[in-house]
Amino acid sequence: MWQHPDWQERPLPPAERLRSYSSWCNAVEGNTTFYATPQRRTVESWARQTDPGFRFVMKLPRTVTHDRRLTGIDDEMNAFLEAVEPLGRRLHALWVQLPGSFTDLPALADLLEGLPVRHRVAVEVRHPAFFENQRAITQLESVLAKTGAEWVPFDTTALFSGPPQSTAEQEAYAKKPRVPRRMRALTEFPIIRYHGRDDVDRTVAGWQPWVDTVSAWLREGRSPTVFVHTPDNAKARTLARRFHGEVRARVPELEPLPDPVPTDPMTLF
Repeated sequence: MWQHPDWQERPLPPAERLRSYSSWCNAVEGNTTFYATPQRRTVESWARQTDPGFRFVMKLPRTVTHDRRLTGIDDEMNAFLEAVEPLGRRLHALWVQLPGSFTDLPALADLLEGLPVRHRVAVEVRHPAFFENQRAITQLESVLAKTGAEWVPFDTTALFSGPPQSTAEQEAYAKKPRVPRRMRALTEFPIIRYHGRDDVDRTVAGWQPWVDTVSAWLREGRSPTVFVHTPDNAKARTLARRFHGEVRARVPELEPLPDPVPTDPMTLF
């Protein structure tokens, strides 16, 4: 996401774009790894551009989760884990995003049990049964609990709270999962994905339940990570900082985000 064109106020070389992003936010969704496992030297560059406390939540390759549906994946997983190893402690969690048709909990259990214990794991499911069927919910939570994995909710309730008002919202309507909001943390490190609207006021209104919940988690001693999306993500960095500010107003001991590195075009005056 640090490559988003609307976030390049002035041209930056690829090796500097993540550094710029990390001055705005202290965590990022590693979505590019879903489409291709990166070269190790690329990941080494990511590590060089970020502080040791920066959090990468790295999505497993689609060959693992969607094409092979977690079976017969040893070679792909070994290559992926070797590629992301240079991140070290920056690798906050491995993100297992499963397709909407996936219900194979034994396959998920095998994956989680086979991963090195040094890696924290977060699982995002999209099948309606995991939100509507209490037996399925209990079974999934049991599988996750055996290895200390977290359940990642993707809250799209604000997005679907009214008809789309733009092309970007129409595209989001077509692609994003429409599932109930889930606000239960299983571990010390919950991860939240929130999707708002084009309209900033509607986006901010929609995340208010999360301000309450995240503030409560912090007071309990948990360490949540929250990602804010909008249909075009043009203002996502600014909105993420606004969300952080709202939470910090309730939990003053929460550390502030860094001051963004100026990236406005240089002028003579």
